[in-house]
Amino acid sequence: MSKRLVPSMTALQCFEAAARHLSFTRAAEELHLTQSAVSKQVAQLEDMLRHHLFLRIRRRLQLTPAGSLYLAEVNKILTQVDMSSRYVLTYGEQTEILKVATQPSFGVRWLIPHLKGFGKRHSNIHLDIRNEMEPFALLQGSADVVFFYGQGTWPGATCVELFREEVVPVCAPELLAGRKLAGAEELAELVLLQSTSRPEAWHEWFLEQDLQSVSAYHGPRFDTFYMALSAAQAGCGVALVPRYLAAKELADGSLVVPWNHAMRSAGAHYLAYAEHAAEVPKVRALVEWIHEQLQA
Repeated sequence: MSKRLVPSMTALQCFEAAARHLSFTRAAEELHLTQSAVSKQVAQLEDMLRHHLFLRIRRRLQLTPAGSLYLAEVNKILTQVDMSSRYVLTYGEQTEILKVATQPSFGVRWLIPHLKGFGKRHSNIHLDIRNEMEPFALLQGSADVVFFYGQGTWPGATCVELFREEVVPVCAPELLAGRKLAGAEELAELVLLQSTSRPEAWHEWFLEQDLQSVSAYHGPRFDTFYMALSAAQAGCGVALVPRYLAAKELADGSLVVPWNHAMRSAGAHYLAYAEHAAEVPKVRALVEWIHEQLQA
């Protein structure tokens, strides 16, 4: 195996400080080292990399192209080490981190409201929730629990079905200008807001009613249902979304259903975790909590 090019943390800190100040003297003052110690650390880095990192011009430093390239990478490393250190200081030994991955709209509209009270019951578990457009986080080890929409078949994982969806068209009341639609085909006269994750949705919705529309694929496209809902509220067009996502707006009247045909989605929402993690206390705690929320 070839020797790894891993410099010391001291060398990286000396280089970063010298590059920021463009001065070995000021870097030494900041790091509480001697000027010669900083200079020596940088020289050792240059020997290892076989590139000059600085030009010495009239007692002043200037980064070389190699130095600028290296500085960008070193900044990433030092930032990550700093964040990791603060992470450990914050959470300590008595706290477990439960990494949760969820698709954005589901996370905002369903998951987060259903997590109220979880932290009070499980004060030793801190949730680390992040958005994932694709449910690969579990396989990569970057999440303990994943919430995703799909078919529920995932080798090596336990998938628990949460619920299925009803998809309905929604729009701002003013978009209809007080008129009542005579049929679903009249929706095609309006702007149909498209979803990147479900590009066939409008086509399938019309097809269920024995209709075809050339407008089914036309219209502004959005990465998330949440963005499509916001566009619908702003009067930009009609969004085809899961009813649960629009429940609040439908209740307060800021959105209406212009034609009440609900389409059952082919997939469902699932909670998933690795099979080997079934008895991990923090995973089991969240799974049981979600079960309680669904039964409430």
